[in-house]
Amino acid sequence: MLKAVILIGGPQKGTRFRPLSFEVPKPLFPVAGVPMLQHHIEACVKVPNLKEILLIGFYQPNEELNRFLFSAQQEFKMSIRYLQEFAALGTGGGIYHFRDQILSGSPEAFFVLNADVCSAFPLTEMLNFQKEHGEPNSFVILGTTANRKQSLNYGCIVENEDTNEVLHYVEKPSTFVSDIINCGIYLFNPEIFQHIGTVFQKNQQDMLLEEPTNGWHRAEAIRLEQDIFTALAGQGKLYVYKTLSFWSQIKSAGSAIYASRLYLNQYHTTHPERLASNKEGAPKITGNVYIHPTANIDPTAVLGPNVSIGTGVTIGAGVRVRESIILHGANLQDQCCVLNSIVGWDSTIGKWARVEGTPSDPNPNDPFAKMDSETLFRDGKLTPSITILGKPH
Repeated sequence: MLKAVILIGGPQKGTRFRPLSFEVPKPLFPVAGVPMLQHHIEACVKVPNLKEILLIGFYQPNEELNRFLFSAQQEFKMSIRYLQEFAALGTGGGIYHFRDQILSGSPEAFFVLNADVCSAFPLTEMLNFQKEHGEPNSFVILGTTANRKQSLNYGCIVENEDTNEVLHYVEKPSTFVSDIINCGIYLFNPEIFQHIGTVFQKNQQDMLLEEPTNGWHRAEAIRLEQDIFTALAGQGKLYVYKTLSFWSQIKSAGSAIYASRLYLNQYHTTHPERLASNKEGAPKITGNVYIHPTANIDPTAVLGPNVSIGTGVTIGAGVRVRESIILHGANLQDQCCVLNSIVGWDSTIGKWARVEGTPSDPNPNDPFAKMDSETLFRDGKLTPSITILGKPH
């Protein structure tokens, strides 16, 4: 029996995703027409013998999260539960804190997925790889190839090219280490908790030697990457499965449009029913477009490529939308033009208005280029990026 754990973080984690994360928890932001987390869940549900999905984070349980969990359980006929941390415990601390819940029912292995990645999620392939590599108790990291410069922004993996064992792991190195990067998707078995437990006990010992502070929970704040992988590398325990399929982080609002493009493209094989097609008396579609059934769109509008239209959106005559996400309740009036933008919930774009952002996609000529996690400002100047329109509250 298998399980999956999705690490969804918490409110202060989504700061680069503002202002979009004010309205809805970042993991529920719609990417290619469905909440970001749903892509993870759909991939987990396809894994044979996977019986439960646990979400771990420190969002207060809220109406939107509860509604999402309820509808996902109904749709996928699987136990999907949310476990709330009392504080930010890091990627290792969260799973360690809830180890009893993860281990109940005695799963032989479990996946751990970060919520802010967009991927084809080759989970079954990781399982098969694990059976063929290393001892039965080895752990697997999903890796992909980045270019040299961008690899410095990620966890870097040096592998044994014959066995795929991880020999060396460095999180965000200051100089070049390897172009194989960590995708934030792992396959563990219960033995991982012994390794996390060792770090936890060491943290407790260290804290006893320090001045007493009220940071009593800090021993539980453990990072899988720096605290666990770095120590496990080179010990015959940790392996990397390199994927050639798409992968990207979703850190900033601009990266949501790129992730949307990757998922819309994947729908051709996984969910062709989600892609709009050209029909008589319907808007003109170019490329991949998702339209929610409740949207009301004038047949003279032209949409695409890479557009997703949310619930209850109204689009008037002659409107042009390209490389954009239009969120629920937005109203795009006649003849307006929206390019490289995210139009916020219940916003209105007036007649003949033109809204245009700067695309922040990876270099299309470099097959290993990844999204740059742009900060809002660089060298004292505002970095050009996707335009986000929202309604003031």
